[in-house]
Amino acid sequence: MRQKEVARMGHGAFVRNEVWNCGALMSAVFWILSALTVLGGLAAVTLKNTVHCALALTVAFAGLALLFLQLDAQFAGFAQILVYIGAVAILVVFAILVTRGSETPKEGVFSRTWLAGLAVAAAVFAVLGWAVIRSAHVLPHATAVPSVTVNQIGIALMGRYVLPLEIVALLLTAALVGAVIVAMHDKGETK
Repeated sequence: MRQKEVARMGHGAFVRNEVWNCGALMSAVFWILSALTVLGGLAAVTLKNTVHCALALTVAFAGLALLFLQLDAQFAGFAQILVYIGAVAILVVFAILVTRGSETPKEGVFSRTWLAGLAVAAAVFAVLGWAVIRSAHVLPHATAVPSVTVNQIGIALMGRYVLPLEIVALLLTAALVGAVIVAMHDKGETK
């Protein structure tokens, strides 16, 4: 079937058709991931319950990581997943649950200042969009292929930089244990 189609259309037309189909699919995936990221960010700044805000922020981080992976920036995408989703977002959720609890809001789901948050977000978006549009003609059009792969970064982290990596891991673990101890000590005094 495919050979008949190539013979009928000619190889060049067939390749252009295949590239267009792939481009349309990638464009649709990009817009879906962009919507997921923006909606997660908007939910993070407009919701009232802090646990829901932290979970919405995790959704925004996941959308951003998937956008990085779609753009073939594997290291940035996997770092986003490991650092922000796997560590920071979970740490924020645990810190909120340990220190404040997950009390439900008494008056509505959205914060009263959601309009101000939306205005600030729109202003930041406008400034960033203006900066990107103004700098488009300055940037080179050909992108260089990265010379360092994710595999080489992993080998460097587990070889030459293993001691700093372990020190950072111990520091983060100590900070988490310290936060739990402080939260438990504060809860004991209030009872």
